[in-house]
Amino acid sequence: GIISSYSGKVSQIFQQQSASVTNLHGRPPRVALNDLPGGSEAFELLTRFCYSNGKTHITPSNVCRLHCAAIFMEMTEELHTNNLVTQTDRFLQGMVYWTWSENLVVLKQCQEFIAPATSSGILYKIINSMLLKLAANNESSPSSSSPESSSVRFSCDTKSSEFAKNSGQSWWFEDFSGLSTLVIEKFIMEMVRHKIDNLIISRFLFYYFKSRFPSSTPIEKLEITEAVVNLLSLLDKNSISCKGLFAILRMTSGLAISKSCRDQLESMIGSQLDQATLDNLLFPAPVKMGSLYDVNLVLRFLKSFIGGDGISATALKRVGVLMDKYIAEVAPDSSLKPSKFIALVKALPDSARESYDEIYRALDMYLE
Repeated sequence: GIISSYSGKVSQIFQQQSASVTNLHGRPPRVALNDLPGGSEAFELLTRFCYSNGKTHITPSNVCRLHCAAIFMEMTEELHTNNLVTQTDRFLQGMVYWTWSENLVVLKQCQEFIAPATSSGILYKIINSMLLKLAANNESSPSSSSPESSSVRFSCDTKSSEFAKNSGQSWWFEDFSGLSTLVIEKFIMEMVRHKIDNLIISRFLFYYFKSRFPSSTPIEKLEITEAVVNLLSLLDKNSISCKGLFAILRMTSGLAISKSCRDQLESMIGSQLDQATLDNLLFPAPVKMGSLYDVNLVLRFLKSFIGGDGISATALKRVGVLMDKYIAEVAPDSSLKPSKFIALVKALPDSARESYDEIYRALDMYLE
């Protein structure tokens, strides 16, 4: 009875069932709430709220659980004034004044209830609150965010430059390294939407990959790789470290990542091939290929590079020099097929080379 005076969901279940079930069995209906976010722990908090005349102690460590559960149980003003949804909403409006660690506690809690935390808007509110803190970084909270706004917003133009200036240091990277890929995806998408410096975003994504990947299970490794590659592909290519992309490619070489993810990764590397070194390109060939080095991989890099927009003459010349070194490196391999040697030579236009002297030397080595 008391719970149904606060919860629309329980009240509705009672109305639907009580007459028929009580008449049949002579006892009140049982209420099954299998989908309640937070499970039995949340139910205990809600029950305590109802039996304490609508009073509860809301903190950053329980607000997400309470808010999502209250929405699920329809604990709104229609049933009771100052009901739990209203109280948790009011508490969340003050998040811009919370400490960084209090925000982080709520963000970590959102991971447990990712679907209700997303649909209720609490996840985006906390993400935006943390972006504000990163942008301000020790300044007082900006006036552009008001407690009344349904979600905390800030001006992209003014804040992006402040963010770039203040968060060049990566003090917050470690705090985020333990978060799930789902939360990271939503966080990075918000950073991109707010036009935050892509260099900072890409540095964080490489940090996240390197700190999470080694200790993860094979399934988690797939999730992390796909998420990081997909998010990197949203950024300006000039903000992405070519060395970092090669590191991801090497670390995932034995993983069954999706073809689309691998294609995306290779395409990003190809678009910056002028930044690569000879060592970067020396990938061992898959067993079935027979040759020493994975020449097909390099040919795919070249295809992406040539297919890119507005390649400068300098970049083209740089790749020409790099390819001459690569061809000289693979030429002594007796198992390299002639068709592959020719494909490497012909992959670039004539304008990529000052002369073909290096190619003729490599050809001599190949024919020996």
